[in-house]
Amino acid sequence: MQPTLAEPKMSKTGVKKAVEQPRTIKKILITQPRPESEKSPYFELSRKYNVEMDFCPFIRLEGLPARDFRKQKIDIQSHTGVVFTSRHAIDHFFRICEEMKVSVSQDTKYFCITEAVALYLQKFILYRKRKVFYGADGTNRSMFDVINKHKNNEKFLYVCSENQQDNEIVSWLKANNCEFTLGFMYRSISCDVIETLKRNYDVICFFTPSGIKSLFDNVPKYKQNGTVIGAFGVNTFKAVEEAGLELGIKAPQPQSPSMVAALDQFLAASVKKK
Repeated sequence: MQPTLAEPKMSKTGVKKAVEQPRTIKKILITQPRPESEKSPYFELSRKYNVEMDFCPFIRLEGLPARDFRKQKIDIQSHTGVVFTSRHAIDHFFRICEEMKVSVSQDTKYFCITEAVALYLQKFILYRKRKVFYGADGTNRSMFDVINKHKNNEKFLYVCSENQQDNEIVSWLKANNCEFTLGFMYRSISCDVIETLKRNYDVICFFTPSGIKSLFDNVPKYKQNGTVIGAFGVNTFKAVEEAGLELGIKAPQPQSPSMVAALDQFLAASVKKK
């Protein structure tokens, strides 16, 4: 049987009562792999508020074979700037280049969503000898500010998923007359998370629109029924709302640049309400 949360209770008059937000948060699900380091801020948050923090990726990424990428007829070497929004994108970009025996120019510029993503480039390039740029606060807008300074002189390759849904980036590139190409180098596939969802978490945090899709791929008739939904990024916010779910935790925000910070604020507020 596919899991759904308990239906709202019936009142004596036969009318369904509104489901209230849980007063005590006991179980939180992060729809990403478990952090390798025990010093992860998620674990610190778990200890601070005495909550159970579980991790389970809702999607997995599968690289497109070079033969499929060739069908897109993209000349990687004709692009002078590459846009990365994740480490996965970096992995698959250099994988495709290797499989196709493409040599990337030392003059290529790299535009990354965060400093952490930018630093990951060190795995593939001599970082100091390349031109690497990244947004100040991890938002699309801060990355746009950086790209905007170079848009007149660069031809961009935006490396993304075949079922990419980050329309904000594409819309901005178009609206600002940037010369760019979408380079699909991997695809996201929904994981089997039915057993995980049976645990009925008080909070579930999503990080991509594909995570929301996976939720309904696993449980087509999923009902929120009081579960607090957290989301990271504008496109994930939109996916939550389009799925008919109520969004309770949003990041990044001015006071909560990360999901950890947003959860911290939410849990602190929950404690005060007791």
